[in-house]
Amino acid sequence: MVSVAVLNISIVMFNNDIKQIENLLNDIFLNDTVLVNKIYLIDNSPTNKLSLLKDGKRNQIEYIHCPQNLGYGGAHNVSIQKSMEQKIEYHLVLNPDIRIKNTVLANLVSYLENNPDVGLVMPAIYYPNGIRQYVCKLLPTPLNLFSRRVFPKYIADKFNKRYNLLNADYSRAMNVPSLSGCFMFMRTKVLADVGGFDTRFFMYLEDVDLVRRIHVKYKTMFYPEVEVFHEFAKGSYKQFKLMCYHVKSAIKYFNKHGWINDKERRQVNKKFFKHR
Repeated sequence: MVSVAVLNISIVMFNNDIKQIENLLNDIFLNDTVLVNKIYLIDNSPTNKLSLLKDGKRNQIEYIHCPQNLGYGGAHNVSIQKSMEQKIEYHLVLNPDIRIKNTVLANLVSYLENNPDVGLVMPAIYYPNGIRQYVCKLLPTPLNLFSRRVFPKYIADKFNKRYNLLNADYSRAMNVPSLSGCFMFMRTKVLADVGGFDTRFFMYLEDVDLVRRIHVKYKTMFYPEVEVFHEFAKGSYKQFKLMCYHVKSAIKYFNKHGWINDKERRQVNKKFFKHR
């Protein structure tokens, strides 16, 4: 068992319910916090009301207020840079709406210690009611992303069954080209190699882009022996402003990687099925 601090954690906030963040921090402190060097709370909110989260807490918490709103990836990059400078071995990106069971952090550190070819690992993700979230995906085509906005859900889901890997065996570990950004447990040296989040993506698709870049050089693993819970609000399906962010990010993603002629996407997706 690792007995020194090897992990930094970053949580990006924007007008969050303070109780939600307190619950997540309590979960972290109930884990083996000897592993945790710093927990960075990067606050994109206009005011610093959430700075109360550091009051009376352990000195592992560092609150950083960014009222200019750096976006999701840009804010996480602030703490990722600190992990690089401090030469901390692992960096964990967390959504505020995550709940973590005891021993999760120690188990994931052990997994990476025993699998040096893995650059990123993600546990099994469940809704609070215990229903599984299907967080493993192929690299998306334009039709995969935009069909969800055009077709009724039952048609889009059927159309995207392969892309969403609904038939994948979630009981075993898988090297997956696209994993949800709600819980990204990464080697800091890998982030130094491929770069952190691309700040062109203010919100949405930044996780797809980063996991893709890591996957080309390292394994990006779904590891079901460990599980966490995620509320997953799907805000872009409820708020017009967030939907616009989502669509803009999708356009930027395909402008960067290719709309139709994306050779890397074809190779990566084909490789996943070849090695199942």
